[in-house]
Formats: sequence, C-alpha cells, structure tokens
Amino acid sequence: MTLSERNTFFKAGIIFCSLCTLLILAVSFLTIPLYQETASGLEEITSRPARFFLGNSYFAVHVSLSVLVLFSLLGIILIHAFFERTSAPEILYISLFTITLAFEVIRQIIPLFLIFNFSSFYVRIALRVLLFARFFGIFSLFAASICAAGLEVQKTRNVIFILIIASLTITMSVPIDALNWDTSFNMINGYISMFRMIEFVSFVTTIISFLIASRNRGAKEYNYIALGVLLALIGRNILLYADNWAGPIPGILLLSIGTWFICSKLHRIHLWL
Repeated sequence: MTLSERNTFFKAGIIFCSLCTLLILAVSFLTIPLYQETASGLEEITSRPARFFLGNSYFAVHVSLSVLVLFSLLGIILIHAFFERTSAPEILYISLFTITLAFEVIRQIIPLFLIFNFSSFYVRIALRVLLFARFFGIFSLFAASICAAGLEVQKTRNVIFILIIASLTITMSVPIDALNWDTSFNMINGYISMFRMIEFVSFVTTIISFLIASRNRGAKEYNYIALGVLLALIGRNILLYADNWAGPIPGILLLSIGTWFICSKLHRIHLWL
C-alpha cells in the first residue's frame, strides 16, 4: 500500500468515525432518558460482566462507550496529522485498531431495543458486527507487532484479508443470545472462556513480538511500544466491561497514554528512515 493510498484510508476512517460520533450524539437523546425510568426494562438485567465494589450505573456505561467513539475519531485524526508524510508500516494496523473502537456505538442497540421493541434479528446482526470489530481490532495490533518484527510490507493487503477471514470465522461461529445482555450492554454469547483465551493469547503475543522487534532491530522504542500496547488494551477492556463510574476515567487515561506511547515511538523510529 502506497503512502497516498494509506492517507486516503485515514481520511475515510475520519469520515466513518465522525459519522459514529454524530450517531452516538443523536441516539443519546433517546437512550439517556431511559436510564432514569424505573419501568424501562433495564432493571431486569441481573448479569454483570464482573464483580465490582460499586453498583452499576447505565449513565457510566453510556459515558464509557461514548468516550471510545470520540477517542476513535480524535485518534485517527491525530494519526493522519502526524503520519501523513511518514512511512511507518505498523501505523496502518494501529489505525485499524483505533477505528474499530468507533463500533462500540453498536452497544446502544440494547436500550434502543427496549424503546422500540424491534425484531431481535437486528440485535443479533448488530452484536455480531460489534464482535467482529473487537476481534479485528485485537488482531490488527497483533499484525502491527509482527510487521515490526520483520513481516514484508508488500503483503499488507494479504494480511488485512487474513485478519478479516479470522475475525469473520470467530464471529460467525459464536452463538449469541440476543435477548440477554449484561449491565455494560454487552451480549451474552457462548464459548466465552475459549474466546477470552484467544484475546489473551493475541494480547501476550503482540507484546512479545514488539519486544522481539526491539532486540532484532536494535530500537529500544519498541519496548515502549510494547508497554503502550499493554496500557491501551487494559484501558480498552475497562471501557468495554466496566459498568460503573470506576471505569470511564482510568479507562480513557490508560487507553490514551498507551496509544500515545505507541504512536510517538513509532513516529520517532521512522522519522529518520
């Protein structure tokens, strides 16, 4: 992929993330009042993503997913600004991870389903799209790490195709219960332990690959990038699964600091190449 093609992709990503940001703003006028209603149907949700010392707050969940959508927009804008003239093969995959965060707007289909009572078929389709985006984002970070470790740049399109196929395979094989969800507006799906293991292995392998890149290429900046990946994914997971006010602030701080480490160190590595 040429520099011009990559920059065109960045611009397309900015447009997409802008639309998702406008969508979350528009939907907020419908869903926020629902959180205040005692007979909304939300109180029937008993499943929680984890055991927290605070009670759940749907306002906090709304803030967390809105922050992710806004972060995706600001992140891709800054990536385009700082890497417009810098050839860094890894940044394309980092941008893919950033853009996939905008898909978290899909979680708003849960309160919308309670408001409009449309067919659960649409809920199921939407949740599969969200699941695809999440796995594609994680796999994109993994691709960035193996690219740093020595993957041939000429194979970019093939790598993206493989990421799409892998994400689709997982997404289409997961049984999803569209009528049950937890307090963070996440779907209840089967084989949860197995897919958490896939996420964990991808996460650990990504960090190890960046550490290997640091050793093989003699660039200590890749060590900081590995740290950035660790912080960014922890922050992402907090924003995905926290269902109270303990989530938004630490989540966005870790995600922002981690992404800053990744992008600033990549820019420094490739600035003089």
